[in-house]
Amino acid sequence: MSVAFDEVSVWFGRRAALTGVSAELKAGTLTGIVGPNGAGKTTLLRAALGLVPLAGGRVRVQGKPLAEWSRQGLARTIAYLPQGGEARWPIAVEDLVLLGRLPHRPWGAPERKDFLAVAEALARCDAEGFARRRMDELSAGERARVLFARALATGAAVLMADEPAAYLDPSHQLRLMELLSEEAGRGTAVAVTLHDLPLAARHCDRLLVLQAGRLAAEGPPEDALSDATLAGVFQIARTGDDTGFGAFRRL
Repeated sequence: MSVAFDEVSVWFGRRAALTGVSAELKAGTLTGIVGPNGAGKTTLLRAALGLVPLAGGRVRVQGKPLAEWSRQGLARTIAYLPQGGEARWPIAVEDLVLLGRLPHRPWGAPERKDFLAVAEALARCDAEGFARRRMDELSAGERARVLFARALATGAAVLMADEPAAYLDPSHQLRLMELLSEEAGRGTAVAVTLHDLPLAARHCDRLLVLQAGRLAAEGPPEDALSDATLAGVFQIARTGDDTGFGAFRRL
């Protein structure tokens, strides 16, 4: 396992954001986290980073309790791309992606391996063409690709991305899912939250389905997104005779 959640509960005031969630993000696996708005998808990722206090349960990263990790060690181990991450600063693209290497050199100057990691990440995200442009000169979709490149440049054992496809056009959404699959193929534990169920079903190895802070279903997409789950969690059904994940209708 890379990240394990054991009966994790998180409360915000009097509201339960997560209740007794047990799940794993496994090395070499692309895990999609889906569910309605407010289901707890982002909170689950933030719990793995220690960014929200646990009301119950525990989180283990690489088999070690989260509380035993230093912040720098955790930053080297988990790369996190937050939802709606923005960067409109007048900073060059390649310099921003280089920030992804900070956990490896908190006090030192960048080395050759850092610049190589940046170049590779930019190339994989189809962003090398504007490496020398400023972030405040890019479109929302271009900025999203650069921020994803920053996460890739970290070279972490765990990659977590919260709604990374939100600002991408269809072509780059597909490329994003290919990149996530490729990263899992390298042995990385990859977790991504998505609202697009067809995109999640076609590209993810496993799905965690959250509903009102609880784990409603998990497993391969064809099992996790059963007719019962689609109806009970999302209030939708497949259209007509479609047995795949192409189109849905509201119930």
